[in-house]
Amino acid sequence: MPTILGQNQYGKAENRVVKITRDGDTHHIKDLNVSVALSGDMDDVHYSGSNANVLPTDTTKNTVYAFAKEYGIESAEQFGIHLARHFVTSQEPIHQARIRIEEYAWERIETSDNNSKFIGADEVKHSFVRKGQETRVTQITFDGEKWQVISGLKDLTVMNSTNSEFWGYVKDKYTTLPEAYDRILATEVSAKWRYSWSSDEERMPSWEKSYEQAKKHMLQAFAETYSLSLQQTLYQMGSRIINSRSEIDEIRFSLPNKHHFLVDLEPFGLKNDTADGAVYFAADRPYGLIEATILRDGVEPQIPVDMTNL
Repeated sequence: MPTILGQNQYGKAENRVVKITRDGDTHHIKDLNVSVALSGDMDDVHYSGSNANVLPTDTTKNTVYAFAKEYGIESAEQFGIHLARHFVTSQEPIHQARIRIEEYAWERIETSDNNSKFIGADEVKHSFVRKGQETRVTQITFDGEKWQVISGLKDLTVMNSTNSEFWGYVKDKYTTLPEAYDRILATEVSAKWRYSWSSDEERMPSWEKSYEQAKKHMLQAFAETYSLSLQQTLYQMGSRIINSRSEIDEIRFSLPNKHHFLVDLEPFGLKNDTADGAVYFAADRPYGLIEATILRDGVEPQIPVDMTNL
């Protein structure tokens, strides 16, 4: 039976690029991990080995670094848009470009008080410490006409030490979990949201502001929801973002439940009640994995399910 070629793409993955912008003595850092995937008229290279339509992956790598210098990095989204547009419009055989970017955040190190500064330290505005919070992510896809921008974050660990319950669930002969009326709710947020912007004819969002505001509303919803289930909290987080940010139409979450179990201290004659301030065992695995997509009413889902799940 003959075979045919299915979906295919190629490119250079995980190009680490760090761009330093100097504003006098004040420096700014953009630290990105950029992956390029290109697709189009690539049948011949698979069937016969002809490279006539192939832009070398090394060239895509060089383009990433050259564009960082030529255009700068205003935001991960804007940088990805520059790259995707270039690859599709400059190479006829390439019909679609997908740019995936992770951004690693840095914050400026505050200098000490005047009494302990070394000579010249008053001018130090170039020292940074890597933030230990989330990794910002984005994926830009361009087919020559339409854009799709899916941004978000991963590895953002959050916890509510109270205002969370879990009870009234289905029980069968294998159920051993006791009902909880005051529990820790903790999770490591992976979230991807899709922007409504899809055409050069439309007004482009402010990518930096949008990211910061989406994160703010997400965290506020997590903190302000009295949770009867992680699913309920997830829905409130997504709804808060969509109701607050008109440029975002869809958001998908993957939330592992980072379980905290009360330690049995009865053998030592100690009570371990939540009301008195309890001691917990933090279990890293196995864990419940809660996933869902929240949509603006009337919008069709486009974020792939496998962008966030295991």
